[in-house]
Amino acid sequence: MNKEASNKVYIEIVKKIRTMIVEDGLKIGDKIPSERELSERLQVGRSSVREALRALELLGLIETRRGEGTFLRDARGNQLVQLLSTFILQDEKAKEDVKDTLQFIEMDCLRLVLQRNNVEQIVSFRKTLESINVSDEEFFLKMIELGDNHLMYRIWIILSNFYRSLNFQEEPYSKSKYLALLDALLLGDENVVLDKYLQLRKLST
Repeated sequence: MNKEASNKVYIEIVKKIRTMIVEDGLKIGDKIPSERELSERLQVGRSSVREALRALELLGLIETRRGEGTFLRDARGNQLVQLLSTFILQDEKAKEDVKDTLQFIEMDCLRLVLQRNNVEQIVSFRKTLESINVSDEEFFLKMIELGDNHLMYRIWIILSNFYRSLNFQEEPYSKSKYLALLDALLLGDENVVLDKYLQLRKLST
């Protein structure tokens, strides 16, 4: 099964689990069936069930308690989680929309970093990046920290976690492109910053 087909199956399983929760009348705090039980009931592989449960947990809809099982969480008070979880599980195109939205957030974050003018912190982070490899997630977590927008941080974390759970093909690590992006931030030119970002994401040459 190719990756696209696998992702489609996994999204369908997530939808079936949510439907099952409603049909079984499960309430907040109730324990949901085990991975094995869900696999048998839905007649799908346990690995696919595991991926679906991980997505629901990342969206804040369930929680796993060590030694006890998996339970429904109350996400009603978190409108952001409700909105994203409802949208993300709609269809296949939603996954690409998540990717696009992540990139919009990252570009806006870089604009904020320019406005904050945190030169010393950028220089310090650049020195760190020169000496060690930093993952893409760690890099943009730092950028969002420098952008200092808490709502942007919350949205990015939820979307980023879900995006990574879909096992999209990641680009080979290129330290030089991350360093070039930091250099552009130090230069202070928004057009150059966005150009380096698009090169990093392979959206331009």
